[in-house]
Amino acid sequence: MDTRVTGFFACCFRTVCAFGRGAAALLALAPLALADVRLPGLFSHHLVLQQELPVPVWGWADDGEEVTVQFRDQRVSTVARNGRWTVRLAPMKAGPSGDVLVVRGRNLVLVRDVLVGEVWVCSGQSNMEWPLSRSFEPAGDIAASANPHIRLFTVPKLRATEPVDDVKAEWKLCGPDTAKDFSAVAYYFGRALQRTRNVPVGLIHTSWGGSPAEVWMSKTALTVDPDYRREIWDAYPTAEQRYKEVLAKWEKDKAEAEAAGRKFEQPRPWQPWRPAELYNGMIAPLIPFAISGAIWYQGESNAGRAHQYRRLFPDMILNWRRDWAQGDFPFIAVQLAPWDKNRNRSLEEITAEPTESDWAELREAQVHATKVLPNVALAIITDAGDKDDIHPTRKAIVGERLALAARVVAYGEPFAGLSPMFRRATFAGDRVTIEFDHVGKGLVARDGDLKGFAIAGPDRKFVWAEARIVGPDKVVVRSPRVAEPVAVRFGWADYPVVNLFSEAGLPASPFRTDDFPMVTAPKN
Repeated sequence: MDTRVTGFFACCFRTVCAFGRGAAALLALAPLALADVRLPGLFSHHLVLQQELPVPVWGWADDGEEVTVQFRDQRVSTVARNGRWTVRLAPMKAGPSGDVLVVRGRNLVLVRDVLVGEVWVCSGQSNMEWPLSRSFEPAGDIAASANPHIRLFTVPKLRATEPVDDVKAEWKLCGPDTAKDFSAVAYYFGRALQRTRNVPVGLIHTSWGGSPAEVWMSKTALTVDPDYRREIWDAYPTAEQRYKEVLAKWEKDKAEAEAAGRKFEQPRPWQPWRPAELYNGMIAPLIPFAISGAIWYQGESNAGRAHQYRRLFPDMILNWRRDWAQGDFPFIAVQLAPWDKNRNRSLEEITAEPTESDWAELREAQVHATKVLPNVALAIITDAGDKDDIHPTRKAIVGERLALAARVVAYGEPFAGLSPMFRRATFAGDRVTIEFDHVGKGLVARDGDLKGFAIAGPDRKFVWAEARIVGPDKVVVRSPRVAEPVAVRFGWADYPVVNLFSEAGLPASPFRTDDFPMVTAPKN
């Protein structure tokens, strides 16, 4: 069939321009020609465009082909170069009713039921990937999930050695059939945000369980820095070669066992993560889609390298911001949940004495990013962990706290949506006064006396301390066992048992006042 718009299609196109969504249904019934103009998967029916920002729209066409994009009262044209074209729509206000995005070259492409609102990228590892159907008591939330103003987009898992330019997926309307398999954290975040902002919300979920931060960074970001090149990029070939050797032995042992009729239960070796591969396959094809910001739940896979994460995590944020070219867009992360690696211990055993902790160091590295970069915040969930499971199921708390932080950081709402954070410590005699930021109307202790504070003298041996709130933003810490304190720690454990909150109900972040050597620091 001729790919040029015939008289019939031209008439339909004029009708769509004049009457919008209603006419789109009529035109959708027509057998359109094979398209010369093509859009990426991000521009599918039911998509959400970001409000109040320039909106890139891009795709592919024959070289030299003129392409016109029309949406609402805007009409923008360009010419394809090297098989690709891009236009930018001017900033728009949010709209609750679906419009038609019309793209015309020698053919027509119609994207129906397009909303304008808030778009967020939701990324990380397994705790972000965790589906709504497996969260805490999900049946009621799944049954009530139908909402035409929330749209869901899941990026397929793809490990790629080079950046790809398209995503083989499409937007879905939020409802029981689609929400149940979607990221629980992302769903609860979007639900809370849509309720409070009262605009459409689009959620782009792109995560992979077990993934370390460096696989979500670009090759450029990992090779321009000499430390990353040596420690991460150049180290991969050795790990890959070792994997091949282990895999070959596993396959040999498996074949021998099967030949001898023995049961073979050894799990297949896990292929090491190639640096940048998820950035290439699951972030690059999203750029430059206009977004409000990103939420991030990751860090478990980097906990053994928390010292490195102090740089790696901020650099990953900078990497995304640079490549998206949208300035310092909001980036809100979930601080690692409490989890006791040594399972089946009682709380008495866990809290017997203060200890060192790589998970505490990772949490500190996450806090560090909020200090060195603008528009970065954390959702603190020390009250929402599972002692014996790295995947706590109460994801509603997580998503809702991310939404509270977004309302402050992204939308400037003046309310206590951030958790109390350590500001400074003052040492005087045998007492230490700790001051906090983000306390709202004041600090409170839940369930009795304050827990989780430890104090150390010049010998650097920490003991549990007495702590009491002495003002809206102050806690005094002391111990009869330490006459000359030099350091205070709070919640410094894999599984912190703490009860310091803001009056608004948000838990204080774990912290330390010292800079003693980290257990995850590289050894000479």
